[in-house]
Amino acid sequence: MLGAETPFPRPRREAWPELVEDPSPPGSGAEDSAGQGIAATTSSSSSSSSSSSMAQRWGEGEGEERRGAPPLDRDPPRGGEAAGGEEEPLLRGIFQIGKRSCDVVLSARQLRWSPIQPESRGGHSNMNVPCKEESVEMKDIFSVKLKRRRFAGQKKGGFPNRPKSLKVFVNPNSHKREATHVYYEQVAPLFKLADIKTDVTVTEYEGHALSLLKECELHAFDGVVCVGGDGSTSEIAHGLLLRAQMDAGRDTDYILSPVKAPLPLGIIPAGSTNVLAHTLHGINHAVTATLHIIMGHIQPVDICTFSSPSKLLRFGFSAMFGFGARTLALAEKHRWMPSNQRRDFAVIKTLASLKPEECELSFLPLKNSLQGSQENVTTKKERLKKSDSKVQWHTIQDYFLNVSIMAIPCLCSMAPRGLAPNTRLNNGSMALIVVRNTSRAEFIKHLKRYASVKNQFNFPFVETYAVQEVKVQPRTEIGYDTEENVYLHATSAEGNYPWNIDGDLMEGASEVHVRVHPQLINLYGVSIDELDDSKAMCTCL
Repeated sequence: MLGAETPFPRPRREAWPELVEDPSPPGSGAEDSAGQGIAATTSSSSSSSSSSSMAQRWGEGEGEERRGAPPLDRDPPRGGEAAGGEEEPLLRGIFQIGKRSCDVVLSARQLRWSPIQPESRGGHSNMNVPCKEESVEMKDIFSVKLKRRRFAGQKKGGFPNRPKSLKVFVNPNSHKREATHVYYEQVAPLFKLADIKTDVTVTEYEGHALSLLKECELHAFDGVVCVGGDGSTSEIAHGLLLRAQMDAGRDTDYILSPVKAPLPLGIIPAGSTNVLAHTLHGINHAVTATLHIIMGHIQPVDICTFSSPSKLLRFGFSAMFGFGARTLALAEKHRWMPSNQRRDFAVIKTLASLKPEECELSFLPLKNSLQGSQENVTTKKERLKKSDSKVQWHTIQDYFLNVSIMAIPCLCSMAPRGLAPNTRLNNGSMALIVVRNTSRAEFIKHLKRYASVKNQFNFPFVETYAVQEVKVQPRTEIGYDTEENVYLHATSAEGNYPWNIDGDLMEGASEVHVRVHPQLINLYGVSIDELDDSKAMCTCL
């Protein structure tokens, strides 16, 4: 279509997986659609306003909208539309079409281009020459591409993993109750065009998808799709993995070596932060996620098990203990408030009463944690087994403001580098980020760094580790020893502590053991790092 082959760029702001981006000119608007939440954080000089903008990740996740909020009085706005009704450009750049340089603008529905007029010898562009703008509908591009590949028999260069039947879960209470609209207006027409059969369930309560996944006949489907936010996605991933253990005859109360999920999971972003979708696709865009599903792009992803000493608590991609969990727990107690006000209130209130948690952290470092993500699962497991005998457990006992454990980078609009930028989707390791006790002002500086390009870990009270296992054991005060002039502590045998797991609140036991399991689940998408190193060329048709 473009008449020239161009290497793939880094797709962190890319909306269509096989189009190319040049650096966007100032004022093009391409940067606005990718980071709308950042400005609210960086433009404020007060701690309260900066903390409010970070509440969507440090406070409540998407799970808090999943439980019975009143419906909106008006329909949600269409995604990708500007305030004036015009579509915001997703990408804009200069491309060579044929033998001419053209200004190319990509929106969700159209690809437009117009020739760039050369400058005259006097340094002025020839404004008298008419510039005809041409355009093509994106649905037509996709239709032609799909039909050509199908008629070719889906051989080399086709879609070997393209699903033909999908189980779809839609969370109608996600974010601004727009998930149903997103699915039926943007996703379902593309599935129909690709001849993909769907069985759609609109969830009615928290845990609905989990209960259905334990009972439904999954062998009738090629994949599972979640239309919602991080909480919904985490619940479905947990359900898929639990179902895999049940089908394999494993004990679901205690799982040391879980089996892989039977079907890939597709994520259509329709929540508040959409950390999982943003990390997987590089952008929060429903059509991009849909195309990855239709084309059958499979990405193996690491996931963690969270266990007490006696049972499995759940599967999850990321977790926070301390500030991130206390904020979420406080927000859950004020459900009568509107969601945005509830998040802001919880963050500000938790910052106002900021206090550290005393606990003991034990972790098993991962040797050679930066090895390439292209290792197969068998090689990674063998490497981990060998490292177990060589690497010793490390223990830290101190007062901590926050402890983050993340198996994926956790990108979002308010953390463009990611909450854990040093980890990858499938490198077999977790990022352990420890924030020791410090002043409130210094802690707020640390939080504000997440919204910038600066290193958020460049503080003396912040430590990061690449690990394969972590044990978190909180400690509680039981009295004061007047002779030693110190507080006495003991590990609570029955106490529960709040955890923020993928934006959902979980009451954890006194000791939580976290293990990473390499490539335990497949997600529909393409690794950003793989595309960075790819020598593939853009042949749009």
